[in-house]
Amino acid sequence: MKALKTLFVIFIFSTKLFAQDAVLISEGNFIRGVIKGTNFSSVAIMEDDETIKDYQAKDIKSFIWNGETYVSKPIVVKKKMEYRFFKLIETGIVNLYAYGDRSITAQMPQPRVKVRPTFGVGMGTGNFGGGLGGGVTIGLGGGRKNEEAVSTPGKVSYFIERPGTGPIQEIKLNGAKVSDIRAILLQKLTNDEDLAESIKATESFDAKNLAAYVKAYNSGRKQ
Repeated sequence: MKALKTLFVIFIFSTKLFAQDAVLISEGNFIRGVIKGTNFSSVAIMEDDETIKDYQAKDIKSFIWNGETYVSKPIVVKKKMEYRFFKLIETGIVNLYAYGDRSITAQMPQPRVKVRPTFGVGMGTGNFGGGLGGGVTIGLGGGRKNEEAVSTPGKVSYFIERPGTGPIQEIKLNGAKVSDIRAILLQKLTNDEDLAESIKATESFDAKNLAAYVKAYNSGRKQ
């Protein structure tokens, strides 16, 4: 009997953890539930009554999915200002974001879902100054009843932001000159001579050392 009670407590606890996803519409106004998928322009969340609602990036501030925060930010797409979701990697005086995912997972809805939206994004190459999304499609409705989650390879791009100094700026890790990446970092991570010397001495940049530089810069600084 004691073992049964223990299993029951574990089950309840794990269920609560699983349902800690949330959509923040505005300060103090949020929806809790289970995020079912995103195409970085929209996000779908299943509430407790198993109703799935989708929210456009332009209409909300952010959402939390599996402990990760995705923030809605404006960006120019084909000379038009639009909103997209960017995953927050580092935050502080300078923010670092990732756009896209190497493994985009679409989960099938649970039974009694009242709304079954289907999202698609076919941005191809050339958008956002480097081609993001690349035809990723996330479907939350239809299909086989017993279909499992599907993972689709995606592309990840990185953006840096120093609030108050202009819009977010893409850092192209693939195909860009090392000198161009250095110039962006030195422009954003100012007044730190030791860090600047380290950046100037770096021969190649990747996602790890990019995040490390931003984190080191933010450490000990107050916003």
